[in-house]
Amino acid sequence: MYKTDICILGAGPGGATTALHLAQKGISSVLIDKASFPRDKVCGDALSGKVVNELRRISPDLPGLFSQEQEVQVPSWGIHFISPGGQKLSVPFKYNYKPEVDAPAGYISKRIDFDNFLVEQVRQRSEIELMEGLDIAKYERQQDGSFLLSDKNGDVKIAARLLIVANGAQSGFTRHVAGLQQEPEHYCAGLRAYYKGVEDLDKDNFIELHFFKDFLPGYFWVFPLPNGFANVGVGMLSSAISSKKINLKKEMLRMIETHPELQKRFAHAELVGDIKGYGLPLGSKKRSLSGDNYMLVGDAGALIDPFTGEGISNAMISGRWAADQAAMCLEHQDFSASFLQQYDKAVYNRLWKELKLSRQMQKLLNYPWLFNQVANKATKNKALAETISCMFNDLDLRERLKQPSFYFKLLFN
Repeated sequence: MYKTDICILGAGPGGATTALHLAQKGISSVLIDKASFPRDKVCGDALSGKVVNELRRISPDLPGLFSQEQEVQVPSWGIHFISPGGQKLSVPFKYNYKPEVDAPAGYISKRIDFDNFLVEQVRQRSEIELMEGLDIAKYERQQDGSFLLSDKNGDVKIAARLLIVANGAQSGFTRHVAGLQQEPEHYCAGLRAYYKGVEDLDKDNFIELHFFKDFLPGYFWVFPLPNGFANVGVGMLSSAISSKKINLKKEMLRMIETHPELQKRFAHAELVGDIKGYGLPLGSKKRSLSGDNYMLVGDAGALIDPFTGEGISNAMISGRWAADQAAMCLEHQDFSASFLQQYDKAVYNRLWKELKLSRQMQKLLNYPWLFNQVANKATKNKALAETISCMFNDLDLRERLKQPSFYFKLLFN
């Protein structure tokens, strides 16, 4: 029997970030994961500028340490959006960037490597008890509201006053205890594959999002990786997959084999390993992120960006706020649902505006002609291109995407 004030389920970016922030405050925690690290995680593998910021918040030297890991990451400087009409809109993360001078705005790294990088930081902290290869199957409420956790055989038992749940999109706790259900209109299905030898990858490692007309409202991606690899995949809302009766794997392979641009670039590419599927609970709807003696972090709390499908940064952000809230719970000896509501408010104060805007951008995929028009104008208009680039870093500018006047000026000016 282990007894702890704070137990964190899941040692991915959300859980590891929570534990590291607690350690910085001098607070001990038990961090549990059903896998042993390094372990693979099906994902797009892109690490945004927000991830870099969160690494810096854990420790100022972490981004620099990660950038030295030449074998496991490549710096990425922007996004190529390929519109349904075939127009390429290139959006740098930083306008007029200089790779030889500027620090990278983002990275692309396989999750097996990035997650292990964070876990290696965890291993260095005496405040964190890391328990790998332990699959928690039962969550029993005790009379004082705390949780008694055990594996399916009941061999390992952990008593925790506060449970921080960061064990991903398929979290049993999220469904059975917190009561968050999967909703097709707020859930995305994705496939990921690793290819070697894809041609014409961007020299500055821009990630590619292809919005093919015959695959809307889904998208196809290509993300460059170290050593000549690329993360290749597709994503689409579950409600659209269901209504259109789409087989994602067949569609992905069809696009690689038949779309003229992809056909040429994948002619000599080799699929390495299997094509793997995963689900993304999107943050396009507010949910309750806490209750008596628990908080939900990252994918377990459905905090994934509805437009880009990116969840790592939001997992790390929510992990940081969970650590702050846990410290307050210990200080006030209050683990009640009403006290933990502060965590929900803090997370949504930081993320909701952004998630709501991404939901609006997601809806733009229902209007491919408008997408084409924006891309076409931006490739010819430097000021518009710069504005769109800034929108990815500035929420006030991105707010314009909700305003009809923005599109009116775009179409008629």
